[in-house]
Amino acid sequence: MTRYIQRHSLFARIVHGTVAVSCMLLIFSGIVVFVPAVAQAVGIGVVQFVRVIHRVFAVSFIVAPLVGLLVAPKGFVHIVKNLTAKWDADDKKFMMLFPKYLFAPKTTHMPPQHEIKSGQRLADAALILASIGIAISGVILWAGIYVPLGLFQFALLIHDICFFGIVLIMLFHIYLGAGIFEPYRGLGRLMWGDGMVAEGPALYHWRYWAEEELASGKDVIEK
Repeated sequence: MTRYIQRHSLFARIVHGTVAVSCMLLIFSGIVVFVPAVAQAVGIGVVQFVRVIHRVFAVSFIVAPLVGLLVAPKGFVHIVKNLTAKWDADDKKFMMLFPKYLFAPKTTHMPPQHEIKSGQRLADAALILASIGIAISGVILWAGIYVPLGLFQFALLIHDICFFGIVLIMLFHIYLGAGIFEPYRGLGRLMWGDGMVAEGPALYHWRYWAEEELASGKDVIEK
């Protein structure tokens, strides 16, 4: 028998999946719509169709987290507390060792972490800010002729900056979350599977959190 910890609920996985899929489709459709060379290559008809698709998934990208906030406000508060938690010595040491860990994970001993690793807190905060920026600027761009030209141009600049930021964060997130990086292999099930993590990996990645969960037994399942 192996003990598993339920790390993410079904609702959290649905919201995450909706946002993630919407984000990826927005990236690809955005390239078609906003990169002149690509737009010219595919033709005006395809661009117009993709522009509609871009707006459809922009709605799901914005609405999904808002629904999550309304349905599960305690979960939102929990996320904010994790992101704003004070860093301890292990958090700082983790960030100092992380560059070496990426290239030599087998020989780098990482310090224990809480529910959200210090590096992930930084990445999540940056992703949230970039997502807010791209959402607000996107709404302004959608308004088009109904907003002043100066505001439209500023929104376009913010949209571009946030776009590149989100692409970089998403690439790194996929590299780790999809298990391409060997120590994270198998963790894709946390958001794309049943949301459970086995005791061993839980202790390896989030020891402080895992020990608390195992001691309480509330979200622990044996199978």
